[in-house]
Amino acid sequence: MKLERREAVALGGLTTITLVSAAWWALALWPAGDVPPEWLARTRAVCFGTRPDGLPGPEGWGALIFQPLGMLGILLIGWRAEVQGGLRALSSRPVGRWALAMSAVLMVAGIVAAGARVRVAVAASAELAPVELGSAPGPDGGLPAGFRVEDRPAPALGLLDQAGANVTLEEYVGRPLLVTFVFGHCETICPLIVRETVAARRRLAAEGVDAAAVVLTLDPWRDTPARLEYLSSSLGLGTDERLLGGEVSVVEEALDRWEVPRERDLQTGDIVHPPLVYVIDAAGRVSFAAAGGEALLVDLVRRVATRS
Repeated sequence: MKLERREAVALGGLTTITLVSAAWWALALWPAGDVPPEWLARTRAVCFGTRPDGLPGPEGWGALIFQPLGMLGILLIGWRAEVQGGLRALSSRPVGRWALAMSAVLMVAGIVAAGARVRVAVAASAELAPVELGSAPGPDGGLPAGFRVEDRPAPALGLLDQAGANVTLEEYVGRPLLVTFVFGHCETICPLIVRETVAARRRLAAEGVDAAAVVLTLDPWRDTPARLEYLSSSLGLGTDERLLGGEVSVVEEALDRWEVPRERDLQTGDIVHPPLVYVIDAAGRVSFAAAGGEALLVDLVRRVATRS
């Protein structure tokens, strides 16, 4: 059976759509290890709205699913007869049947691989979910679990922010402060903790509560002072949200003062640590330690703000 010219063009269009879709899915889901290249992390964040678990966000899934379907629909609307004729002509030849069979096998393999990637990411996200730090609150209650009450002077900061300025705790006396700890190469819990902390601070600002937030790096080896400005931008930090770092020894001493549990994997460079946000009152005292959560952080800051 002879392949007509328009049928060949239609098959070329179908092949192009298939290859582009496969490349699009690979870009979004191909495993890149615990620390993917910076360009890949940024591309996935822009194109697919990558979530902390490394999977695309709702808009990303929409693009992955509906853009290929849309292109295929457009092709079939204008070239349906040619596509059908081309497939019939291709299936009439041994080489064509082999090509169609291999295409089907590769498509099934891709679907299976994508499903496995999603299952692994979901399982890893569940393991890294914020843990409860405490039990139910006291008699003035109303707060969920996921925090513990503290009452001690906040340790010193003495680190550099993304603009190269030295940051001290004394700058924040008179206003509530949220302090959390992340590292730049983290794609799981760290972006989530930062997003929740920033969202809580901005929600409080909209209510008229003058709170601030600082984020300390857990990875001064890679999150160097020269890289803090880029990291601050990629994390979406604003004027009252500063990213702190500095020399390795200085940062490590600061983390010890703040009693941050952490362990560095010498092979990957990643930092194993719990989700942790300290709530500092206007007098410079640590009032609460929380595992994150926008609503919880807002409630805790409201409490320290009303009693100051």
